[in-house]
Amino acid sequence: MKLLVTGSDGFLGKNVCVRLSEIVGIEVLCFSRKNREDELHGLISQSDFVVHLAGVNRPDDPSDFFKGNAGLTELLCQAVSDTGRKIPIIYASSIQAESESQYGKSKKAAEDALLSLAESNGSPVHIFRLPNVFGKWSRPNYNSVVATFCHNISRDLNIWVSDESDVVTLAYVDDVVAQFVSVINRDSVGAAFVDVDTTYRITLGELVSTLKSFRDSRDNLTIDSVGVGLARKLYSTYISYLGPSNFSYAVPQYGDSRGIFVEMLKTKDSGQFSFFTAHPGVTRGGHYHHTKTEKFLVIKGEARFCFRNLATDEFYELFASGKDSIIVETIPGWAHDITNVGVEELVVMLWANEIFDRDNPDTYSFPLSCAALD
Repeated sequence: MKLLVTGSDGFLGKNVCVRLSEIVGIEVLCFSRKNREDELHGLISQSDFVVHLAGVNRPDDPSDFFKGNAGLTELLCQAVSDTGRKIPIIYASSIQAESESQYGKSKKAAEDALLSLAESNGSPVHIFRLPNVFGKWSRPNYNSVVATFCHNISRDLNIWVSDESDVVTLAYVDDVVAQFVSVINRDSVGAAFVDVDTTYRITLGELVSTLKSFRDSRDNLTIDSVGVGLARKLYSTYISYLGPSNFSYAVPQYGDSRGIFVEMLKTKDSGQFSFFTAHPGVTRGGHYHHTKTEKFLVIKGEARFCFRNLATDEFYELFASGKDSIIVETIPGWAHDITNVGVEELVVMLWANEIFDRDNPDTYSFPLSCAALD
């Protein structure tokens, strides 16, 4: 299938083209501002499907709204009609098509041209009235308020919010593109107007606060729940605005005669991640917890873990190596320590199910006598 994407160099177009290029059997044809309008007819004559994303958002001259939105769409419709084929079309319209703004009127005129084509030519038309779409490659101060905020906050630039209580409706670019692909695959056809399946509503104040928390997480090492929902998509979008010089950042390292200890990441509801080292013969730990639990993974070296049950006095030991993939878990009520029994540096990854609280550490010293097990 040959599929034409208009506006291929734009925010949405780039995401669509990359996604379509991943699908076996689709050849992507591109039309952008680099092309002349008279090239559109030839491209459409080769196409089996059109994703029409080209448009004008912020022209210097308001009359360009109609030229870039309605005018180009009318040219596209004529080119499709000239082929004599019923070429399906996806059109990225806007929720503002129902407004009285010049932009809204131009998008509505483009919709009407497509609906007329569908009636006269029989081409299936799928019109998406998109809300504020955000995601990677969106231009700040042009495509999306999210893009502007991500760009400025990641660079410690000022942002301006007229009313923090204002609510915006957002759609994530990957969700929108996935729905386009579903239509292209004929998995979801339906009526001419297609609703975006997944949208989110958030106040501008909440949006700013969330994005600033992502920025601050590099200093306090504490990240919000970014694995699901809107937070996941906002976080991925935020970090996409980091320049290469900010792809890495330093975290504090604490060292003593035993080795070093480094905290990597803290979460508000799922504990924290860190790692430590131990020189040959060094023992670390020697304490117990009432509620806190930990998981250890030896990355390098040879380790002996010793355990003692405070209630029954039972002893237990086990060995783990960087050559293995063994998780050793500490159990509440069992004192434990870890000793480097190898000849090289011991490196151990550690997850604890809670953030360390110096005022309530739930960590009580209890040296073990592992020699009793030898």
